Amino acid sequence: MTRYNSTILSESLKVYFIMGSMNCRKTPEEVLSEAIAGGITMFQFREKGPESLIGEARFDLAKRLQQICRLNSVPFIVNDDIDLAIALDADGIHVGQDDQPARSIREQIGENKIVGVSAHTLKEAQQAIADGADYLGIGPIYPTTSKDDAKEVQGTKIIEELRENGLTIPLVGIGGITLTNAIPVITAGADGISVISAIAAADDISGTVGNFVRVVREHILELRRLEA
Repeated sequence: MTRYNSTILSESLKVYFIMGSMNCRKTPEEVLSEAIAGGITMFQFREKGPESLIGEARFDLAKRLQQICRLNSVPFIVNDDIDLAIALDADGIHVGQDDQPARSIREQIGENKIVGVSAHTLKEAQQAIADGADYLGIGPIYPTTSKDDAKEVQGTKIIEELRENGLTIPLVGIGGITLTNAIPVITAGADGISVISAIAAADDISGTVGNFVRVVREHILELRRLEA
C-alpha cells in the first residue's frame, strides 16, 4: 500500500508546482502561499542550481515550506534528497534517472510515501514502475530554462507512446509548460502538468495558477465527454 492510490495521486498531479529559492522573485514562502491560494495540487521542493541554499539554510527553508503545505493539505515532495525527505517526514520524493533507483529509494523511505521518477523513454518508464514508482514525470515536453541538466526536448510523443503501450501509472508532463501549450500535454495522456517558472515568475501567481487549474480540469472533462 502506498500513501495515495493511483486515482487520488492522478488528482494530486493536476497542477504540480516545483520551486526553490532561486526560482523566486518574492520570498519562497510568499510564492508558495500564493500558489496554494490559486489551487496547486502538489508541491515539490527543488533547491538546486546556482545560488541555491545549502546546509542548515536549505533545511530550514524546506521545513517552512513543508509547514505551509501541511496547513493547506498540499502534498510536499522533496527533489532528489532522500536524507532530507526522511528528516522532514515528507510526503514523498522525486528522483531522476541519474539519482538513486526507485527500488533503493522505496526501501529507504517506506511503502507509505510517494515515489516519483523522471522518465524519458518507454524502457526507463517500465523500469521505474518495476522498481516501485508511484508516478512518472515525463519530459522535457517543451524547451525550458529552469533546469540546467534538462534532457533533449521530447514533445508530447513520449506520453502518447507510454499510453499506447498500456502504461496506466499516473503521468505528469514537465518542461516549458505554459497556459498556451498545456492542453496538448493533457490530450497526449498526462494526468497533469508540472510547472516551475510560469508560476514562480508570474506577476499574479494566484491568478496564473487558477488559470492553469481551469485549463487542465476543463480539458480533462472535455476528453471524458468525448470518450463517453
